[in-house]
Amino acid sequence: MAKTTAKKKLQYWGTGRRKKAIARVRLIPAGDGAITVNGKTLDEYFGLDTMKFIVRQPLELLEVSAKYDVIVNVTGGGFTGQAGAIRQGIARALLIAEDGSRAALKKAGFLTRDSRMKGEKKKRKNVPTGRSFFVRDEP
Repeated sequence: MAKTTAKKKLQYWGTGRRKKAIARVRLIPAGDGAITVNGKTLDEYFGLDTMKFIVRQPLELLEVSAKYDVIVNVTGGGFTGQAGAIRQGIARALLIAEDGSRAALKKAGFLTRDSRMKGEKKKRKNVPTGRSFFVRDEP
């Protein structure tokens, strides 16, 4: 959704989710392409180049990486989940900001929520009941 703040500055918002990570993304038009994640630059926050690549994918697909500043608040999950959540949030914000971008973003799969979650803990089987499972040697 496009919002105007108290300073009358236009911003585009998008929310992304992956695994346990949730990213709230703001796109600010007329920027220089700076990406800020939790108050740090993208290079400071993500050490791996693959994570930086994942975050920049929607901007580079539409060739608008120098057109917007991106400010992200992300919580939960690990670095991979956070990078995926940021990518989806940027894609959703670009969907509102850029007319006619839906087909390209959808074809690349950036608008689809990756529903894979961590599996549940499995119950141990064939464990003797009523006595200690591990037997210690007596000295």
